Amino acid sequence: MRDNIHSFDVCTALLAFFEQPASAAVYNLGGGRGNSVSILEAIARFEELFGKKLQTTYVDTPRVGDHICYISDLRRLKADYPGWELTRPLDHIFEELAGVKAAPVT
Repeated sequence: MRDNIHSFDVCTALLAFFEQPASAAVYNLGGGRGNSVSILEAIARFEELFGKKLQTTYVDTPRVGDHICYISDLRRLKADYPGWELTRPLDHIFEELAGVKAAPVT
């Protein structure tokens, strides 16, 4: 399980920091719980978007040193930069990567 963030949202977070730097601050930057998905769920979503089965190989052994699940905690970033928010939900990211018409960003 991993959280996913669109590059636009990364750029706007960096811009918010650039415009109002916080001294000695450290932030986790990612998509948070709402934009989290497992690789198997991601494959299934891409198969749905492409309308065909993807060629994959599943290895049931975790990589050495890898996290089984990682979801960024965005609370500190959002507290310091309340005007910043995620603008691209997970499904929008999938649609954009698949090259299909992504849902409009609100």
